[in-house]
Amino acid sequence: MVLTRGAVPRARAEGAVMHAEPTTIDDQRVDDLLRLMTLEEKVGSLLVARVVCGADGTLWEGADGESPFGFHPTTELVRDRHVTHLTLMNPAPVADLARWGSAVRALAADTRLGIPVSVAADPVHGRVRNAQVAMSGGGFTVLPEPIGLAATRDPELVREIAGMIGSELRAAGLHIALHPMADLATEPRWARVAGTFGEDPQLAGELVAAYVAGLQDSGVAATVKHFPGGGPQRGGEDAHFERGAHTVYPGGRFEDHLAPFAAAVHAGVVRVMPGYAAPLGLDYAEVGFAFERRIITGLLRERLGFDGVVVTDFNIVHGMRLPRLGLELPVRAWGMLDADPVERVARLFDAGVDQLGGEDDPEPVLAAIERGLVPVERIDESVRRVLREKERLGLLADAADRVAAVGDVAERIAVPAHRALARRAQSASIVALQGAAMEITPTTRVYVEGIDARVLEGRALVVDAPEEADVAVLRIAAPYEAAEGLLEQGFHGGSLEFPSAEVARIAAIAETVPTVVDVFLERAAVLTPLAALPIVLVGTFGVDDDVLWDAVSGGAAVTGRLPFDLPRSMSAVIDSREDVPFDTADPLFRCGAGLVWSSV
Repeated sequence: MVLTRGAVPRARAEGAVMHAEPTTIDDQRVDDLLRLMTLEEKVGSLLVARVVCGADGTLWEGADGESPFGFHPTTELVRDRHVTHLTLMNPAPVADLARWGSAVRALAADTRLGIPVSVAADPVHGRVRNAQVAMSGGGFTVLPEPIGLAATRDPELVREIAGMIGSELRAAGLHIALHPMADLATEPRWARVAGTFGEDPQLAGELVAAYVAGLQDSGVAATVKHFPGGGPQRGGEDAHFERGAHTVYPGGRFEDHLAPFAAAVHAGVVRVMPGYAAPLGLDYAEVGFAFERRIITGLLRERLGFDGVVVTDFNIVHGMRLPRLGLELPVRAWGMLDADPVERVARLFDAGVDQLGGEDDPEPVLAAIERGLVPVERIDESVRRVLREKERLGLLADAADRVAAVGDVAERIAVPAHRALARRAQSASIVALQGAAMEITPTTRVYVEGIDARVLEGRALVVDAPEEADVAVLRIAAPYEAAEGLLEQGFHGGSLEFPSAEVARIAAIAETVPTVVDVFLERAAVLTPLAALPIVLVGTFGVDDDVLWDAVSGGAAVTGRLPFDLPRSMSAVIDSREDVPFDTADPLFRCGAGLVWSSV
């Protein structure tokens, strides 16, 4: 097969959304396309550029030459820089995403070879809108956080959920999921715990494998991260920041953290993202994992047998400018800060990396090739991998029979069947820690905090003060220490203890009226002072108000189990080893704890 300008089929009509199941790979088509690509086109295919969806689904083409985040205009990226992988950075409405995706397809179809663009996104299905770790909103079905899926302990449910996620992503024109996280939640202070599948290596591996299978069965490329395990962050600091540049292994449990990634590879995951952190105390160079050949080639490719795409976490070649905010975020090349961008690129490709996340400048790669630091044959190896992925996703084939109109997107996203599945997952994730469900009728007077009173219309009578109530239901969140800095504010780290004033306030309510306290456990909070109160205590991981209400009022069974230990004190957390599961002394509640409440 000889490919010409029109050889990549153009079934990407204006106002269309591709929806494809994974396909077998036509290696002849991949090899023919690779032979036709110029060096500049090859390098462009190894960049994963950030973009935003413009108003009403238009291509963002720049205002005064730059976005608030320093992104380049979309047309420049695709047409001039030959970028064929974009990461969407804003949670636009799904109909806008579909229109935007159609415009991107038309733009790509008009390039020399017509190579389709693959579009990636961080998680978009959660309840928590935190731009630093996920994107909620936009009209997708709302799910519990991954840590909540772990509380269900149900691999089949997780696979079903992931399949639904994948079907909605493809309906909106997205092809690559920058998830799941296969990291273990062994360091309770870490700000990314909510994105993990908990503390138990075996359970996490089972659920990660199920998630990968569900996503990829629905035609989406899963990206498992942060290889070989980002959980044992020193002191719980996050690797986005230099103070969190290292993972540590005082308990010698590196293999525990590797295990869920091995499960993902066994399940057929097609993408792996190494972590930012540099390991301390291991027989590896103290550089970010992506820079270490013995990690990427030796461990991931040779030992685990992975032959898919390795994409770096974002901005480990260059930093990131936020011009309208007057900020410049430093490069996250831990252990390689003294190297220049060309040297970093050379080290990454030598290690075995294929794509550069968050990068849109081809010059360092071209310079590394020109200087003889990266052979063209090595570039071809990575380009072949990314083209094979596009072929597997059906992007290189004639997909005319799988194109749906933008107007049909609403019939594929957040449909009743998806919402019912999400509700089932939310309900199954609720963990009862103390006490029993309350008997609440439409005439029961209730005082609530953190609950939309409109949800309770016809279910209870909402009053303004605890003194007026028969029952109080309070929704609170695990504590964290507020950080300074725009990016830092999105990472909820630090102490896990509730302020004494907050405990006293809740105690006063509990003395006045029978009280239910629901804690959003995005991290493993120290609940010891709350558990000492005469309250009903519940842990949740991202559930809607009405789902919680059904549980605490006896309208639905509660069967969830903790996905991690809940420490008894902050001193126990500080004394524990970051890499060792279940290492806090005398935990208040063990991983797997959870009362069973039957529905009334």
